[in-house]
Amino acid sequence: MDEQLRKTMLKETFNTVSGGYDNKALRFFSESARHLAASLVLKGNEQVLDVATGTGHAALALAARVPQGGVTGVDFSSGMLDQARNKAASMNIRNVEFLERDMQLLGFSANRFDAAVCAFGIFFVDNMDSTLMHIAEAVRPGGQVAISGFQENYFHPLKDLMVNRLAGFGVQPPPQTWKRIATEAGCRELFEKAGLRDVRVEQRNVGYFLDNAKEWWDVVWNAGFRRMVGQLASADQERFHREHLQEVAALTTKDGIWLDVGVLFAIGTKP
Repeated sequence: MDEQLRKTMLKETFNTVSGGYDNKALRFFSESARHLAASLVLKGNEQVLDVATGTGHAALALAARVPQGGVTGVDFSSGMLDQARNKAASMNIRNVEFLERDMQLLGFSANRFDAAVCAFGIFFVDNMDSTLMHIAEAVRPGGQVAISGFQENYFHPLKDLMVNRLAGFGVQPPPQTWKRIATEAGCRELFEKAGLRDVRVEQRNVGYFLDNAKEWWDVVWNAGFRRMVGQLASADQERFHREHLQEVAALTTKDGIWLDVGVLFAIGTKP
């Protein structure tokens, strides 16, 4: 697919789901953001860049850790940025700003920031190597760069059930570029190719029990899966919704339905 067309489709998707991105069922975003922020060694006066900030989970977590510094969150989705700004205002967080920018064309001067993060975003581009290098260019020598991404079996078995059922309707998942960094080895390779040093990779499961199958649908409908489901005709979509939630509901235990969310955090230093 043409790169510009892909960006346009992604932007449309995230603008569409922005209003539901902070749904309770998607709370792994906020939990993993706190861990990503904590993975950086900060004194409290740094300037930090959050690339592909979305609704600002990582940026807001970082803002609390640099009370004498500041955080700049960037994203190409205006809908996501509106949500981020509203959250910051409601929380009275003033040391953060949100800008509409493409992660591959950041427009910042070299060495502008003390650190940079990218939560669940780097895998949306084909050339992760050059994109991570571009992000690192905005960080001063000795500064930290960190990303988070899913482990290969994230959302298992719920996602597998969804993908398999959609395949029965002729809908195939998009290119699985995220799998490149779904392992520790993949993360290390990416960081080393980007010229980062002292790389460490941490694994953490931020999963939890969903109350019911409807909450799983909240995950599907309010995140990147909506575009796949949206390919179905109206009648097929209703049938898929009914049949898929029935198979998910069958997994209910006394605690609810487990949403497994394995996350990898990779942190490196710019030479």
